[in-house]
Amino acid sequence: MRALVFLEHHGAELEKGSLGVLSKAASLGEAVGVVLGPGAGEIGARAGSFGAAKAYACDAEALAAPLPQPRVDALATLVEKTGVDAVLFATSVLAADIAAGLAARLDAGLNWDLTDLAIVDGELVGKRPALGDTVLVDVGWKGSPQLGLVRSGAFDPVESGGSAEVEAFDVTFSDFSALATLVEQTQEESSGPSIEDADIIVAGGRGLGSPEAFSLLEELAAALGGAVAATRAVVDAGWYPYSTQVGQTGKTVSPKLYIGCGISGAIQHKVGMQGAGTIVAINKDPNAPIFDFCDIGVVGDLHQIVPKLTELVRSHRG
Repeated sequence: MRALVFLEHHGAELEKGSLGVLSKAASLGEAVGVVLGPGAGEIGARAGSFGAAKAYACDAEALAAPLPQPRVDALATLVEKTGVDAVLFATSVLAADIAAGLAARLDAGLNWDLTDLAIVDGELVGKRPALGDTVLVDVGWKGSPQLGLVRSGAFDPVESGGSAEVEAFDVTFSDFSALATLVEQTQEESSGPSIEDADIIVAGGRGLGSPEAFSLLEELAAALGGAVAATRAVVDAGWYPYSTQVGQTGKTVSPKLYIGCGISGAIQHKVGMQGAGTIVAINKDPNAPIFDFCDIGVVGDLHQIVPKLTELVRSHRG
């Protein structure tokens, strides 16, 4: 299988999710990357370290803004040029728009929310959660190219130590691709790592009791050098930003340490964090489902335990 992987980047940095998909594609066959936008050539050269045999780059002015339609033009051009078997994306708002547009342009099949990829009898097969993430089903494609959107956090980047040849390519953009313009772009300020990149995550659920209690988790996360996450229930209640939601309808994370505070551990949340190296649960309900799959369980009042844990971490770190 020869797969083209869309490598999304912010600034000069390739996104972790895209690199994870690239590493997975390289393990299944030949993987080539594509970087679109300012500095594409220099950024694309780094793709070889994560398994790319080659990186295509286009830094046309039409690709300066993070808009989907010009990128659909570019990817359609590249698919025709290379004849790849599959085009793979790590899920993001931009990538989802591009994948849908490319599927319509090429009249190709698109499978989304994939959590794994495999080659079975010479054919690409994806795995996708179903029935509230309680089962995994195999999904395939009827034609080529095969388009796939991989769930955020499903694959970790694996450095192979290789190098990739970078090849620039030209794109003829459609007239309608220039009809949309980016008026303004803002970025949320953050003093710590994002939940996708953090090695340590401190997460809160309804058991916190109030949005103000998230300050306890923020202090612990700061002491540990980690990030704060939340369940869907508290996000829907407006207690914490949607960007921090972990679970079926949020983000999938795989930190080295996940500390769940006041989280019951429903299946919808479990699927988003079960890949963590060590899971610690703090909950006053001894029958909470999270105690069935955590590595360390603490039954007690998180409002007393978390501050003491923060003090202990600070004392050990000096």
